[in-house]
Amino acid sequence: METEEIHGFDELPMMKNSTFLPEGRKQLATLVRGAGDVIAIDDAVRILETDRSLAAKTLARWTKQGWLRRVSHGHYVPVSLDSLTSEHVLDDPWVLVPALFAPAYVGGRSAAVHWDLTEQLFNDIVVLTTRAIRAKTEIRHGAVFTLKHIKPGKLFGMKTVWRGHSKVQVSDVHRTVIDMLDDPVIGGGIQQVADCFAEYLRRSDRDDDTLIDYATKLGNGAVFKRLGFLSEAQPNAERLSAVCFAHLTKGNAKLDPALDCSRLVSRWNLWVPDFWIARARP
Repeated sequence: METEEIHGFDELPMMKNSTFLPEGRKQLATLVRGAGDVIAIDDAVRILETDRSLAAKTLARWTKQGWLRRVSHGHYVPVSLDSLTSEHVLDDPWVLVPALFAPAYVGGRSAAVHWDLTEQLFNDIVVLTTRAIRAKTEIRHGAVFTLKHIKPGKLFGMKTVWRGHSKVQVSDVHRTVIDMLDDPVIGGGIQQVADCFAEYLRRSDRDDDTLIDYATKLGNGAVFKRLGFLSEAQPNAERLSAVCFAHLTKGNAKLDPALDCSRLVSRWNLWVPDFWIARARP
């Protein structure tokens, strides 16, 4: 008979009947069921009823044996639980966001997809985080994360959503629009942002006052210039455009800093590409 050595647990012999598992794997299955998609050391302490040192060593041992994968300091995900008699597998990279980047939230084009502002799919997950970041793109556990640093005071306008067994913060639909106007790059470019904004204006939960409030809190005058310019081209956003005009600040901004913006729309103090000029009021 074979036994499985897992530090800190009594072992049961491997039986010929495949429904019997070594005690260590039973403990791991119990841990995964109780902890959810991402396992922290504190989860192991609570669920396995052991001390922190032993919990950390046990998780490290399971990682070495190939049952877990370390995704950040003190956080692990199950590699595969098929042999642990569980259907629970990591299939949603959103669940990694709290462990890897908190305080943080999913935003930009990723949130736009979540809120049905666009049907376009993207191969990355946009995360806005208060943590210092070394690179704008990180690949973790096979998922691509596009990161943007924000100040702690800018953490507002978020919703808690369940993804699998995990709670993840995501920008609400209003903050999603404002964030993309603040930085069109995280929205997928200004054309994508404009399309999402037009879709937002058709929603039943549209709230112009909340948009203005969020733009004011964010404190970037370029947001009002872009929001006003895009609103002026919409038939159902006259009031929003007028309010943006009242908040207009001095100085010129670009409609999209990533594009060649050679035409100045003086009404909005906004540089725009030539192909956008027809959208501006003379």
